[in-house]
Amino acid sequence: MRAAIAHLVRRHPEGGTVTLVVLISLTFAIVTGGSWLSTGNLQSLSQLTAVLAIMAFGEAIVIATGQIDISVGSVSGIGALTFLGLAPVVGSGFGLVAALLFGVLIGGINGVFVAFLGIPSLLVTLGTLFLFQGIGYAVTSGFSFAASNVVRKQFIYNGFGGGTVAGVNTGVIWALTILVVLQLAVFEMPVGNRLLAIGGDAASSFSRGVNVTRIKFGVFVVSGVLAALSGALDAAFIGYADGSFGAGMELSAIAAAVLGGCHLAGGRISLIGTLLGAFILRGIQSFLIILGVQPQWYILVVGLIVVLAGLADRTLTRLVLKR
Repeated sequence: MRAAIAHLVRRHPEGGTVTLVVLISLTFAIVTGGSWLSTGNLQSLSQLTAVLAIMAFGEAIVIATGQIDISVGSVSGIGALTFLGLAPVVGSGFGLVAALLFGVLIGGINGVFVAFLGIPSLLVTLGTLFLFQGIGYAVTSGFSFAASNVVRKQFIYNGFGGGTVAGVNTGVIWALTILVVLQLAVFEMPVGNRLLAIGGDAASSFSRGVNVTRIKFGVFVVSGVLAALSGALDAAFIGYADGSFGAGMELSAIAAAVLGGCHLAGGRISLIGTLLGAFILRGIQSFLIILGVQPQWYILVVGLIVVLAGLADRTLTRLVLKR
């Protein structure tokens, strides 16, 4: 019995998350008298989940290598400001490319310090979090960038996150597409095995010929790109961005990954579980809004989720997977 449970945990770490999704969906629907399951709330919830999930996918890949990236919130903000700031001048297409390039740049900076210089990822990304958050505040000077009517009519803007396809926001389509691509890369390609091997034992992976430095650098670049993409998508959806855009999102991204079954010590990842984790967090947020609870309580809930999920992950690993 114990061996069977261990096998399920290894192969399907998101199993518990699926159960949690069902439970909270039923609970929230009952408590709100069905309002939580209304069409309007579910449409908004799906878009918000997609934005968080894209960022959390990058975070999950970093965590799988035994590292962490807490700069994703500020990278998201820079991506949003770049996209909306340049769209009226050079078009939304070039604005999007510029936002993604900033994601590559910031992720590359993190990767250089962590992979090549050996500085702890927590310290490096904490520094870049404050650095680029400060840049965001300095650039906006207390003002916000808003999408004009001309920008809202552009094809890229609508196809990227500001429009819908068959009633589904295009941001959701992007999130599902990215999920499929990353799922194939992590679980069907050699790079995925190497990534998880590094998270399990970097020294052993290096002795077996795995280029640990290059893969660590690469995961931070991927995380930076996805964070910038997430910010641009969110900006397209709501139509504006300011200096505080993306603040606190890093905590939600980490919580979504851990809730989804990612092991904080590395070596285990579940991208589908990460998507479900993002849904749970956004579902809680929308539930609190419907109840009229102050938004500050959401941060408290996320903090508790991170602590409890980390404790549950450690306990489960010790009790079930220990030889």
